[in-house]
Amino acid sequence: MTQRDISPGLPAPPHSGQLADEPFRLLVDSVTDYAIFLLDVDGRVASWNAGAQRIKGYRAGEIIGQSFERFYPAEKIAEGWPREELRRAEANGRFEDEGWRLRKDGSQFWASVVITALRDAQGRLQGFAKVTRDLTERRRQEDALRRSEEQVRLLLEAVKDYALIMVDARGHILSWNAGAEAITGYSASEVLLRHMQMFLDPADVVAGQAANELELALTEGRVEIEGERTRKDGSLFWANVIITPVRDHDGVHRGFAVVTRDLSGPRRLLELEQTSRRMSEFLAILAHELRNPLAPIRSAISVIQMQKGLPTDVQRMSDVIERQARHMTRLVGDLLDIGRIATGKFSLKIEPIDYHDVVLTSVEAARPLMQARGHQLSIDLPEHIAMRADASRLAQALQNLLNNAARYTPAGGTVSLTVQVHAGQCVTSIIDSGQGIAPASLEQVFDLFAQEPGLRRDPSESGLGVGLTLARTMAEMHGGTLTAHSEGRGRGTTFRLTLPCLESAPEARADSAPAKVRSDSLRILVIDDNRDAADSMVMLLQLMGQEAVALYTAADALHRGPAFDPALVLLDLNMPDLTGFDLIGQLRSAIEHPIYVAAVTGFGQQSDRERTHAAGFDAHLMKPVAADQLRATVEHVSALRRR
Repeated sequence: MTQRDISPGLPAPPHSGQLADEPFRLLVDSVTDYAIFLLDVDGRVASWNAGAQRIKGYRAGEIIGQSFERFYPAEKIAEGWPREELRRAEANGRFEDEGWRLRKDGSQFWASVVITALRDAQGRLQGFAKVTRDLTERRRQEDALRRSEEQVRLLLEAVKDYALIMVDARGHILSWNAGAEAITGYSASEVLLRHMQMFLDPADVVAGQAANELELALTEGRVEIEGERTRKDGSLFWANVIITPVRDHDGVHRGFAVVTRDLSGPRRLLELEQTSRRMSEFLAILAHELRNPLAPIRSAISVIQMQKGLPTDVQRMSDVIERQARHMTRLVGDLLDIGRIATGKFSLKIEPIDYHDVVLTSVEAARPLMQARGHQLSIDLPEHIAMRADASRLAQALQNLLNNAARYTPAGGTVSLTVQVHAGQCVTSIIDSGQGIAPASLEQVFDLFAQEPGLRRDPSESGLGVGLTLARTMAEMHGGTLTAHSEGRGRGTTFRLTLPCLESAPEARADSAPAKVRSDSLRILVIDDNRDAADSMVMLLQLMGQEAVALYTAADALHRGPAFDPALVLLDLNMPDLTGFDLIGQLRSAIEHPIYVAAVTGFGQQSDRERTHAAGFDAHLMKPVAADQLRATVEHVSALRRR
């Protein structure tokens, strides 16, 4: 490189004849990935290649002769760093660094810089050669990797429910998170570099269980084990352990990731559930077997009571046997129902009923017990209450509530039954002047076999503690609720049974035609495997002036539903061929435009509503759907379509 190749005032470096070769100059000038330029002894730019222009943004005419400090942030200039770089390069012959540098437009980039001191044959400093590379993208990736690693570290440390550890290829512990300490009781300093077999039973250690697990994980790619492990205090816990081999980018085996979860609590719950289920199954079998001897006992009593001229004592004893047999029959029936519920074999026969008749049937069944105790029973009941329900099961629930009131109300007390209907809800209140319930026990009285301690009742009317459980179960299966209220001991109790009911409507003449479809009507598709339920809902919708059809299977709904092009779908959740949860997505995919889908179900707990909402249903309607609720849903969808 000659004097004119550099700039005025910059002497030629050693071997300048070699550097001046035209091919070499062209090579340097054409490099675009590196900024390659010369500085004079004072740090002024003396040459400028294409890479320097691309990276820093300056053309040669704009920067040659200017101080190289222009490339540094103000704070670096203030602390004298650019001059320090030249000083170190001069002292050591070469200086290398990474840091933020500035472009012409003021933006920053991460630069890798190499500065080389240039000396002549006599060793005199002639200037500096500087090579800069833009490593911003690499820096960004490294920062992202560091942040990711930090986030992973924080995540692992934050997890308390799982022991997340790393062991080497032979099973020695290399890492230990907060969850591992919480589950085992050991701190990191107590376990690092120790073998993972420290958590095993001594017999399992002798059997080489830890080594076998690691070998199996390496062979299979993953192994999951459940078994007992030992905590620091010597106690045992039931552990679920997943072991996965860890390999580096080159596929070299580096160790194992071991994830451990303490399942002691869930395991105990499972054991309790299994015990409870076995007990329920046993009770169901017991109740079934008890019905066999009860039948001939009651028949024999009937035969005895039909005999004329029986001694008075015999007649009185036969009456006692008949009453106790009747009481035992009711207890056995309750046990059978509990068994059916526990085994999932309990079902309802839903049909149109008059709840007025159900109430009267229950009162008549409970009246003898109340009369025997001198209770004053009052009834306030509307003449007609339309419902879709299982009449016999509701009568059973009401009778259990009335019998419960009779048992815990002293002789001469009062029991009142009132029924009120409002906004599609039928509320039955049974109020007694009896012993009351402590506030803490208001929910416990509905637990199976629960009987509040300290309450007095007639020993001849003993119970199993299943009546209230059955009553609440019946209510919930009908889409209703059953609650208890009491001001405390000695202040009586109110049980409130809330059930959905239908609005009373004038009976249509046999020869009357369905209402005409309104011009603003909706196309409504009712999907329910219960034909009676689907057809009656379609009839009700048609009377409202809507265009409605019923389909009875999921397959039929997928086949014929899209052609009907509905705006509203009333979808039953429990169908034999496909559940509503499975059908809703397929139905929405098959119908081109958005549709409003309401779940129609007999389950109305908050968890049930949360589940349908999560599945994508727009509404949750309880069976039987009241007419006003159905009308409100139709009007809501119509308003949405108008908007």
